[in-house]
Amino acid sequence: MANISDVAKYFLQKDLQEDDVNSITNLKLQKLVYYAQGFHLAIYNVELFEDDLEAWMHGPVAPALYREFKSYGKEPIVREDDRSIYAIFSEEENTLLDDVFSEFGQFTAWKLRNMTHEESPWLDNFGKGDNISKAELMKYFTTQLN
Repeated sequence: MANISDVAKYFLQKDLQEDDVNSITNLKLQKLVYYAQGFHLAIYNVELFEDDLEAWMHGPVAPALYREFKSYGKEPIVREDDRSIYAIFSEEENTLLDDVFSEFGQFTAWKLRNMTHEESPWLDNFGKGDNISKAELMKYFTTQLN
Protein backbone atom coordinates (compact mmCIF):
# COMPACT_ATOMS: atom_id res chain seq x y z
CA MET A 1 0.00 0.00 0.00
CA ALA A 2 1.24 3.45 -0.88
CA ASN A 3 1.41 6.17 1.73
CA ILE A 4 -0.24 9.55 1.55
CA SER A 5 3.04 11.27 0.60
CA ASP A 6 3.29 8.99 -2.43
CA VAL A 7 -0.26 9.90 -3.47
CA ALA A 8 0.61 13.59 -3.07
CA LYS A 9 3.78 13.18 -5.14
CA TYR A 10 1.73 11.46 -7.84
CA PHE A 11 -0.59 14.45 -8.14
CA LEU A 12 2.29 16.91 -8.02
CA GLN A 13 4.02 15.00 -10.81
CA LYS A 14 0.84 14.91 -12.92
CA ASP A 15 0.48 18.65 -12.42
CA LEU A 16 4.07 19.29 -13.46
CA GLN A 17 3.62 17.18 -16.60
CA GLU A 18 0.37 18.95 -17.54
CA ASP A 19 1.88 22.38 -18.08
CA ASP A 20 5.50 22.20 -16.91
CA VAL A 21 4.59 24.53 -14.03
CA ASN A 22 3.98 23.79 -10.37
CA SER A 23 0.44 24.98 -9.64
CA ILE A 24 -0.96 22.75 -6.88
CA THR A 25 -1.18 24.40 -3.47
CA ASN A 26 -1.44 22.59 -0.14
CA LEU A 27 -5.19 23.31 -0.07
CA LYS A 28 -5.75 21.81 -3.52
CA LEU A 29 -3.54 18.82 -2.75
CA GLN A 30 -5.61 18.06 0.36
CA LYS A 31 -8.76 17.91 -1.71
CA LEU A 32 -7.20 15.72 -4.41
CA VAL A 33 -6.07 13.11 -1.87
CA TYR A 34 -9.54 13.25 -0.27
CA TYR A 35 -11.20 12.46 -3.60
CA ALA A 36 -8.64 9.75 -4.36
CA GLN A 37 -9.21 8.06 -1.01
CA GLY A 38 -12.98 8.33 -1.30
CA PHE A 39 -13.24 6.88 -4.77
CA HIS A 40 -10.67 4.16 -4.03
CA LEU A 41 -12.72 3.07 -1.02
CA ALA A 42 -15.94 3.12 -3.03
CA ILE A 43 -14.58 1.20 -6.00
CA TYR A 44 -12.19 -1.29 -4.38
CA ASN A 45 -13.54 -1.48 -0.82
CA VAL A 46 -10.04 -0.85 0.54
CA GLU A 47 -8.16 2.28 1.49
CA LEU A 48 -5.57 3.81 -0.83
CA PHE A 49 -3.52 5.07 2.13
CA GLU A 50 -3.73 4.63 5.91
CA ASP A 51 -3.79 8.27 7.02
CA ASP A 52 -7.01 9.62 8.44
CA LEU A 53 -8.75 12.69 7.11
CA GLU A 54 -10.21 15.37 9.33
CA ALA A 55 -12.92 17.97 8.69
CA TRP A 56 -11.10 21.29 9.04
CA MET A 57 -12.44 24.76 8.36
CA HIS A 58 -11.41 24.65 4.70
CA GLY A 59 -12.52 21.08 4.05
CA PRO A 60 -11.06 17.60 4.47
CA VAL A 61 -7.39 17.55 5.46
CA ALA A 62 -4.79 14.88 6.19
CA PRO A 63 -2.87 16.50 9.09
CA ALA A 64 0.50 14.85 8.34
CA LEU A 65 0.31 15.90 4.69
CA TYR A 66 -0.69 19.40 5.71
CA ARG A 67 2.38 19.67 7.94
CA GLU A 68 4.61 18.29 5.16
CA PHE A 69 3.67 21.16 2.83
CA LYS A 70 2.70 23.86 5.33
CA SER A 71 5.80 25.92 4.55
CA TYR A 72 4.40 26.70 1.08
CA GLY A 73 1.46 28.58 2.57
CA LYS A 74 -0.88 29.60 -0.27
CA GLU A 75 1.84 29.28 -2.90
CA PRO A 76 2.19 26.36 -5.33
CA ILE A 77 4.22 23.40 -4.11
CA VAL A 78 7.49 23.26 -6.04
CA ARG A 79 8.64 19.77 -7.02
CA GLU A 80 11.23 18.39 -9.39
CA ASP A 81 10.23 16.18 -12.30
CA ASP A 82 10.28 12.58 -10.99
CA ARG A 83 8.25 10.15 -13.06
CA SER A 84 9.48 7.20 -10.99
CA ILE A 85 6.55 7.87 -8.62
CA TYR A 86 4.22 6.10 -11.06
CA ALA A 87 5.99 2.76 -10.49
CA ILE A 88 4.90 2.70 -6.84
CA PHE A 89 1.25 2.21 -7.78
CA SER A 90 -0.59 -0.68 -9.38
CA GLU A 91 -2.16 -0.25 -12.80
CA GLU A 92 -5.59 0.12 -11.16
CA GLU A 93 -4.29 2.75 -8.76
CA ASN A 94 -2.59 4.66 -11.57
CA THR A 95 -5.86 4.67 -13.50
CA LEU A 96 -7.85 5.85 -10.50
CA LEU A 97 -5.35 8.60 -9.66
CA ASP A 98 -5.29 9.72 -13.30
CA ASP A 99 -9.09 9.83 -13.33
CA VAL A 100 -9.22 11.84 -10.09
CA PHE A 101 -6.61 14.26 -11.42
CA SER A 102 -8.43 14.60 -14.75
CA GLU A 103 -11.80 15.21 -13.08
CA PHE A 104 -10.80 17.34 -10.08
CA GLY A 105 -7.37 18.73 -10.97
CA GLN A 106 -8.99 21.16 -13.38
CA PHE A 107 -10.59 23.09 -10.50
CA THR A 108 -9.03 25.76 -8.32
CA ALA A 109 -8.26 25.04 -4.69
CA TRP A 110 -11.18 27.23 -3.60
CA LYS A 111 -13.61 25.56 -5.99
CA LEU A 112 -12.60 22.17 -4.55
CA ARG A 113 -12.89 23.56 -1.03
CA ASN A 114 -16.41 24.74 -1.75
CA MET A 115 -17.33 21.41 -3.34
CA THR A 116 -16.23 19.49 -0.25
CA HIS A 117 -18.29 21.83 1.93
CA GLU A 118 -21.40 20.47 0.20
CA GLU A 119 -20.50 16.81 0.78
CA SER A 120 -21.59 14.74 3.75
CA PRO A 121 -18.13 13.56 4.89
CA TRP A 122 -17.23 17.16 5.72
CA LEU A 123 -20.73 18.38 6.63
CA ASP A 124 -21.34 15.55 9.09
CA ASN A 125 -18.00 15.94 10.85
CA PHE A 126 -16.94 19.57 10.92
CA GLY A 127 -17.05 20.76 14.51
CA LYS A 128 -18.14 17.34 15.77
CA GLY A 129 -14.87 15.62 16.54
CA ASP A 130 -13.64 16.38 13.05
CA ASN A 131 -12.42 12.86 12.14
CA ILE A 132 -13.85 11.56 8.85
CA SER A 133 -14.10 7.79 9.02
CA LYS A 134 -13.24 5.61 6.07
CA ALA A 135 -16.70 4.03 6.38
CA GLU A 136 -18.27 7.47 5.88
CA LEU A 137 -16.06 8.10 2.87
CA MET A 138 -16.95 4.76 1.35
CA LYS A 139 -20.67 5.31 1.90
CA TYR A 140 -20.67 8.79 0.39
CA PHE A 141 -18.41 8.07 -2.58
CA THR A 142 -20.34 4.92 -3.45
CA THR A 143 -23.29 7.23 -4.12
CA GLN A 144 -21.08 9.32 -6.45
CA LEU A 145 -20.11 6.49 -8.80
CA ASN A 146 -21.71 6.63 -12.24
